[in-house]
Amino acid sequence: MNFTIYSRTGCPYCDKIKEVMTLTKQNHVVYNLEDNFSREDFYAEFGEGSTFPQIVCDDSGERRKLGGCTETVQYLKEKQIV
Repeated sequence: MNFTIYSRTGCPYCDKIKEVMTLTKQNHVVYNLEDNFSREDFYAEFGEGSTFPQIVCDDSGERRKLGGCTETVQYLKEKQIV
C-alpha cells in the first residue's frame, strides 16, 4: 500500500497522520499546499469545502480516497496496521 497525504503547514491533524504513517512504517508521500498544489487544485480533486489533510491510498493499483486523519486511522485499524 502507498499513501498520498495532501497537507498544509500548521495543521495538527496533518502532523498527526504523518506521524502515524511514519510510526507504522507505511509508504507515503506528502504534498503540501502552495509548495506542491494550489487550493483550487485541492478543491477540484476533493470537493469544495474539503478540509486538511486528505489521504489517498493506492492498494495494488486501486486508488481510494480515504478522507481525513480520523477516517485514515480507522482504515488502518480495519487493515490491522494499527
